[in-house]
Amino acid sequence: MLKMENVSKTYRHRGQTVTALDNATVEIPRGDFVSVVGPSGSGKSTLLLMLGGMLSPSQGRVFLEEQSIYDLNPNERARLRREKVGFVFQTFNLVPYLSALENVQIPLFLAKMDNDAQGERAVALLERVGLGDRLHHKPCELSVGQQQRVALARMLANDPAVILADEPTGNLDPETSQQIIGFLEKFNEEGKTIVMVTHDPLAAKRAKRTLRLADGAILSERQAEETLHVA
Repeated sequence: MLKMENVSKTYRHRGQTVTALDNATVEIPRGDFVSVVGPSGSGKSTLLLMLGGMLSPSQGRVFLEEQSIYDLNPNERARLRREKVGFVFQTFNLVPYLSALENVQIPLFLAKMDNDAQGERAVALLERVGLGDRLHHKPCELSVGQQQRVALARMLANDPAVILADEPTGNLDPETSQQIIGFLEKFNEEGKTIVMVTHDPLAAKRAKRTLRLADGAILSERQAEETLHVA
């Protein structure tokens, strides 16, 4: 489903070369649920953006369903993201002047779905995440947990095969965090492949397996255990 082969990403910053990801190779089968952990600056978000077709590597190749993502032109890559990948972010990225219903309709509108069908699907998705009574509330009228549930509903709009979540519980209290992880577990049970970057050890343990990064490198299971022991 998702695969990285010898992928590196470097930047130039103040005349120096910074390595964000260093020769990373990983395979994530269809239906897997992977948590990605590591200290700040270890390359977690870089890895996630590359898997989602948002950030081209300096070297190596990234595959989604056998398609080499960065061999596609920008329009083809955007279409692949729209059809196959759903993103969830710590900051929700909701449009503040639109209602919950309208926010969920955005990807459906971009996909040129019929107006009536847009509304029906958006309502069904919001009901699924427990917000059937908040359809016409704007983000400022919702709690942070409700805003993240709107973001989950929007992410599901085009029925993506892959969900990439970057600190989806980072702004939430413990109880709400567990609710959001519960939704992700349910989506995974339905066959969606999930990669989740998190600093939350309780959230990480809910995944089927964990990748640990340090200094841009993916550690082996033994290296990860040694790192945890030292820490």
